[in-house]
Order: sequence, then C-alpha cells, then structure tokens
Amino acid sequence: MQKIYLDNVTRSKARQIFLSRVQLPRRSEKIGTAEALGRVTAAPLFARLSMPGDHAAAMDGFAVQAERTFTANDRHPVQLKQGEECLPVDTGEPLPPGFDAVIKVEESLVLPDGGIEILAPATPWQHVRSVGEDIVAGELILPALHRLRPHDLGVLLAGGITAVAVLAKPKAVIIPTGTELIPPEAKRRRGAVPDFNSTVIAAYLQEWGAATVLYPIVPDDLVRLEEAASRAAAEGDLVIIIAGSSAGRSDYTVHLIEALGEVFVHGVSTRPGKPVILGQIAGKPALGIPGYPVSAYFSLEWFVPPLLCRYLGQSEPHREKLKASLGRRIVSDIGIEEHVRMAVGHLDGRFVANPLERGAGITMSLVRADALLIIPAESVGFERGETVELELYRPSGELRHNLLAAGSHDLIVDLLATALKEEGTGLTLSSAHLGSMGGIGAIGSGQAHLAGVHLFDPESGEYNTPYLERLLPGKRLRLVNLAYRVQGWIVPPGNPDGVGKVTDIAVKKIDYINRQKGAGTRILFDHLLEQAGLKPSQICGYDREEHTHLGIAAAVAAGTARAGLGILPAARAFALDFVPLCEERYDLLMSDSFYHSGAGKAVRKLIGDPAFRKRVEAMGGYSMRDAGKLMN
Repeated sequence: MQKIYLDNVTRSKARQIFLSRVQLPRRSEKIGTAEALGRVTAAPLFARLSMPGDHAAAMDGFAVQAERTFTANDRHPVQLKQGEECLPVDTGEPLPPGFDAVIKVEESLVLPDGGIEILAPATPWQHVRSVGEDIVAGELILPALHRLRPHDLGVLLAGGITAVAVLAKPKAVIIPTGTELIPPEAKRRRGAVPDFNSTVIAAYLQEWGAATVLYPIVPDDLVRLEEAASRAAAEGDLVIIIAGSSAGRSDYTVHLIEALGEVFVHGVSTRPGKPVILGQIAGKPALGIPGYPVSAYFSLEWFVPPLLCRYLGQSEPHREKLKASLGRRIVSDIGIEEHVRMAVGHLDGRFVANPLERGAGITMSLVRADALLIIPAESVGFERGETVELELYRPSGELRHNLLAAGSHDLIVDLLATALKEEGTGLTLSSAHLGSMGGIGAIGSGQAHLAGVHLFDPESGEYNTPYLERLLPGKRLRLVNLAYRVQGWIVPPGNPDGVGKVTDIAVKKIDYINRQKGAGTRILFDHLLEQAGLKPSQICGYDREEHTHLGIAAAVAAGTARAGLGILPAARAFALDFVPLCEERYDLLMSDSFYHSGAGKAVRKLIGDPAFRKRVEAMGGYSMRDAGKLMN
C-alpha cells in the first residue's frame, strides 16, 4: 500500500489550507481563581465587590474631622482630644464614623492624655482611601479572551471573584506508531527505538495551552492504527499521529486519515518536516507528523500553535529577530525552504552564527541551538561572512555572553562548558566540531572565540605551532595548553582482532571508522600510514567519517566498525577496549584580543583551577601538567 506524496506545497500554503478547513469549537469551564494562572477568560469579568469596601486609612496616624484642624499653624497649634476629636488608626484600617481625614503620626505630637497637638491643618479626605478607589462593584475587570497573569488574579480576588470561567484546554490525543518503538523505560534491544517523541510533543502542546492524552504505542498495522485513530477522534479535539507519514511500505498514516476522514495536504516543501500530513478525522483536526524527531517538532510547531492561538483568541507569538554574520558557508537546494539550527555568539562587536548538524534525526541540534535560520525556497544558501536574519531561541542579551568554540572535539571542552556555568561566570559555550584545521580557519576569519587543535607536524615533530605559522602568518594569536591526551585504537571488548599497530588494520582488513578531513586525529592516522608505508586505499573504511571521538566509539559499539582512532574516555563511555598508541598535545587557539578579554581570562582561570584539572584527569587518558600554559 505504498503511496507517493499527494502534494509538495509551500509551508505558508499548507498552513492556509489547514486553518481554512478546521477549527476547535470553544468550550468553557469554571475553576478557582487561585488556580487560573495562564488560563484564558471565557467571558468578561465584572467586580462583585468594591475595593476598598470602606473608607480606609492610607497612613498610620490619627483620624480627625478636617474642619477642626483648619486654624492650626506654627504659632497657634491645635490640640485634639482622643475619642471625640481624634482616634488612632493604622494603614488599611476602616476610617471611624464621623471622621474624614488622617494626620500622619510623624506630623503630630502625642499628648500625655492620648490626644494630639498639630501644627498644620488637614484637608478633607487627606490620607484616606475612598470606597472603590481601586475597584468599583460592577465595573469590568477583565475582558473575555484575556490570558490571566499573576496580578490579574489579585485584582479578581479583590473584586470578590473567587471562581472564573475560562476556556477549556483543547484535548490533543497523541498516537505513537511503529513496530520498532519501545517505551523509554524498557530494556533496549537491537533495532528498538525508545519512544521519546511522545513526551516532547506532549510537552510542546501543554506549553501552547492544550491538554494531552498519550496513547500506548501502536505497531505498523493498518487495522489497529485505524481503531486507535477513530477512538482518538471521539475522545479528543485534535489528533496527532507520530510517524508513518512518509512513503514507505509500512507508512500507513495517510491511508488511515483518508479512510476515516480527509487528507488536505501530504508533503510540504521544507527541510526538515517534508512528509507532514494535514487533514481531519470525524471533523477533528488531524496531523500525521514524521517520525524523525526534528522533523516532528518543526512540523508540529508550524501548524498546531496557529490553531490553538485562534481557539484561545491570542496573537501568535513571534521570536526575536537578530542579524548575524555567518561563520561558515551554507548550501541549500532550490525549491526547498530549509530550517537550519544555529549556534550564535558575540565576537569583536558583532554577532556570529554557525550552523549545527542539519539531520532530521539529530535532536541535539535543537538542544544546542541558539537560533534558527530559514533559507527561502528560492535561495541556494549563503556565503561565509554574509549577514543573515535569525529567529532567536534565546534572548540576544544572553547571546552576548555566548562563546563560540570551533575545531577539534574533546570531552574536556564539554566539561569546560559545564564548569563555566557552575562557576557563575555568566558565560555559555557552544561547540562546532570542525576538526583542528577547521578551527584554525574559524579563528583566522574571526568566526570563533577559541578552537581546539592537536595537529602533529611530522617534519618538526611539534604540535600546532608550525601549522599556525604556515596558515595564519602574522596573526596575533595565543596558543594555550588544555591537556595532553592519549590517542589509541578504540576496539570491541577483548580486542578480538588483535589490533596493535596500524599495519594490523590493513593486513587483517579490519573495518575502520575514520575522522573527517582536517581533524587532527585524521592527520595523525595519515602519518601512521605513511610511516608504515601504507596507502589509504589499503584501509577498509578509510573514507567513512565521523566528526567526534564519541561518534567513533558509537560505531564500534554498534558493530558497524571494528576499529577507530580516538581517546580513552570515548572508549570507556561505550564499555569498549582501548589500545594506547601515543600522547598528543591538545591546545586552545584564541586571538590575542580574546586572550586578554574578561571572558578569555575567565576561561584561562578555570583551566588552571586544580579542581577542574582533577575532574579532567579522573576521566582517564589525560594529563593536565601544562594546563593554562602559553605555548607560543
């Protein structure tokens, strides 16, 4: 029952079609005012009581009859007897009958008999809060379709309204599908995928104002899927079906929506999020969203909030916009509107943005993202250094304190990011894994604050400095040591293939997983090959690349590779064996201006902190003996 996309319309057109065909009928419910924060009023709210309900003292002092004080002055003080002519009152206390003004305690002299002497007259209703000064019974407090804020609750309670009619939260029923899915808490097995999409999607919907019902996982069986979808449409106001929205042999979502209702759109011209389905089941809005997490979240965000905002009578929220310089070139395809997650920092007086991983299944790109770049369908992308407009996930004020790290990946950089937060520096750190050569390029072009580098130069036997002299001559740069680390073979437990030397990789035709071009680990591997008289063509998997040490270890752990060159903590993270080869120097490259800046000093101070050094060395395979030392 395979089926190609019915449509490939633009996102804006798909939105227009969907919103013109479906709606969420409004329902109301009554809840206690104290529990109504964030809810939306279903009807106008009028005060039942006045506030204050009595004339009340606005100051601590004495209630008086104003006309008895008119003759008071410095030369002819007026004395008032307690009881008939004055009475003590505290702020907020009802004004005693027959009195019409309050004299502050500090503007009166208390006499031995409890009366007072004053040197200035009081005016009628001086320091008195009149009945209804704040709220008058019967007046409109809040209109319908108003989202209740903390101070709104106070005003309602002051006006005698202890329960309010609010719009009921639309009920969204979420149906996770897929034979490969297992609950997140279940034991992982080969080929199984934990269902975390449901939790994320429910959280988004709740944040946007919906109530959610999460159905159990439904396998790829059309009859069972139709049964679940029918039940969901009867129970809820909105049906969200996760996965099965593409054109694979087991992708049934479009068929079940067609069978139970109507499909309006199947496929939008976006990346990610292309295989989204918009339709209705039994008159209820229905979405079939992709199984890839990033695609799922984007497609949900494009079409559900407008529907909910219309129901709640609220304007759609818009993210803050920011112009930034691109740190790297971004290529896109004509005809596809692409949504690229970005890391953003403030560098040399301007904002700089670097793209993160663009895969539809890379959820960490959303965790790490500071902003979103939308590449129009008519564009082929942007060049490095070009100014682009971003939609921000974080306020621009925060991004002024966001440091951009480029270059080689190392787990210490991740620890550094955590420590910067823990130490209360106010700094955050975003990393892009470009390899050592890419990091040098980023520093040279002013697109990063710091870069991890570990480039061995075979001719001199030195690390890093020869490359800077060749690639960035004359630049004012600082090379600060972060650590010495051991590189070695990451292999399956027990090292079943007996990997010891690089020749073993070639002779035994072991499936190898390599680092990307420009990575220091790749350059080291090429040096080992050259020393052994081997060619890349003799290595099975030489052209297969990963961008991090953890990626190398993950491939070996999954059995898709039998060996890779990396660091000990990555092997330990996956319970793999590690065969040490050599120690290398890993430095942080930074501009001279950043080195001397407040942020640069904070980074260097942290690197030199004994507690941080101890934390790094505890991971194994590291020596922090020169950490923080200037190496050039």
